[in-house]
Amino acid sequence: MDIAGLQKNTLLDYPGKIACTVFLAGCNLRCPFCHNPALVLPNRIAPPAMTQGELLSFLGKRRGLLEGVCVTGGEPTLYRDLPRLLEAVTALGYPVKLDTNGSNPQMLRELLSGGLLSYVAMDIKNAPESYRETCGGADVLEKVRESVEILRNAGIDYEFRTTVVKPLHTAEGMKAIGQWLSGAKAYFIQNFRDTGDLVGQGLSSFSEEELKQLLSAVQPYLPNARISPSMQNEKQEIHTVFRCFPFFCLTKNLSLPALADFIRASRKRSEENVSGDQAGRQDRGF
Repeated sequence: MDIAGLQKNTLLDYPGKIACTVFLAGCNLRCPFCHNPALVLPNRIAPPAMTQGELLSFLGKRRGLLEGVCVTGGEPTLYRDLPRLLEAVTALGYPVKLDTNGSNPQMLRELLSGGLLSYVAMDIKNAPESYRETCGGADVLEKVRESVEILRNAGIDYEFRTTVVKPLHTAEGMKAIGQWLSGAKAYFIQNFRDTGDLVGQGLSSFSEEELKQLLSAVQPYLPNARISPSMQNEKQEIHTVFRCFPFFCLTKNLSLPALADFIRASRKRSEENVSGDQAGRQDRGF
């Protein structure tokens, strides 16, 4: 189990909960717009940031403070011992949210049948006819289709989401996604963000107006579809902290603008803990 990083607190990754996010390294896809090459590319993956025992020790100390654990990647379902990790996490009283690309329906079914998941966020990379290209050549469509049906009938909360990027996504393709996922509980469109460190090249984001057009192509089939607005999420996170932890804000003498800076700095440190410190480490395969 390659635990590549830990974000010790987040109000965004697990809907409605104060959670931490565990990053597992390694992925079977090579989506060109992926902004986590340090978790995906074998020659970029560093030695584990912590052991499973260290993670569980941290979670044990945070009981009563954290309300859930988000497990993301990379692609977590590649690990055969993932059920054992989640068994240990749930034994501590934490509900688990899994982020997955849906390419391992057998593992997804095993985790659900074991009662180890409370929420699943699954990526839908593109319309079926463009799936292989969007995944960097990996042929996983039929497995993803199976995972979609598993989640539809799982009896837990779930969401599907698509990161849209030029030139891979079109309104016609989004319409095909809507037809495919028609009736799903929740669907989100996320705009591509160029971090400057991607798996691929030659990509760009959509304008706000173009995003609305993509959403309009989906909504006849998925009326609850929404655009994920990162700035709105940040504002929500700031106000939630201010509302839920007023004593913390007062003792730190934090106004809302100062709290915003504090949260951004904390998030930056978490991201650096996950993707930083790569230089000078010995390359290894996955």
